[in-house]
Amino acid sequence: MLIDRRAFALAAALVAAVPTFGHAAGAAEPHTLYLDTKDGRIVIKLRADIAPKHAAQIEALAKRHFYDGVVFHRVIDGFMAQTGDPTGTGMGKSDLPNIPAEFSKEKFLRGTLGMARSQDPNSANSQFFICLAPARYLEEQYTVIGEVTSGMDVVDKIKKGDKADNGKVTNPDKIIKLRLAGDES
Repeated sequence: MLIDRRAFALAAALVAAVPTFGHAAGAAEPHTLYLDTKDGRIVIKLRADIAPKHAAQIEALAKRHFYDGVVFHRVIDGFMAQTGDPTGTGMGKSDLPNIPAEFSKEKFLRGTLGMARSQDPNSANSQFFICLAPARYLEEQYTVIGEVTSGMDVVDKIKKGDKADNGKVTNPDKIIKLRLAGDES
C-alpha cells in the first residue's frame, strides 16, 4: 500500500488540530482552583484521584462562593497557613456533612494542600491548609487534597493575624475569592 506524503501530512495536521476530548482550547483545567488574596493569585490543583470526596466537597463549596472573605485563621511560620472556617475561630465549618478520611501515601511537602480536621479522622469539612514547608509527620494521618501549582510566593506573604480574647484572629489576611477554573463569577 502506497501512502501519499501530502495526504499523510494533512492527516497528521488535522489530528494535531483536533482538541483532546474535555480539554478544548480555552477550556478550564479540571479540579483547578484559583484562590485570590490581596497579594495575588494562588493556583491549586485538587487531587481528585487520591481524595475524590474531599475534592468534591471543596469544589461544591467553591461553586457556592463559600470561601469568599474567609480569613486565614491559623498561620504558623515554617509550617502552614490554614483557612476555610467561616467563623474565623478554627472551630467552624460549612453546612455540608463531614467527610471520611481519604489518607494516602502522598507526602506533605511545601505547597501541599491538606484537609484540616479535629481529633476524629472523619471530621474534615471545609477547612484546609497549605504547607509552607515539608510536614512529613502529617502523612497518613491527614488527607492530601491538592498542591499549589503556582503562587507559592503569594502563599509566603499570608500574614499571621493576632489572637483576640474571643478566640478570633484580628487583622488576618483573607481569601478575596476562591473559584474553580472557568468560573469567572
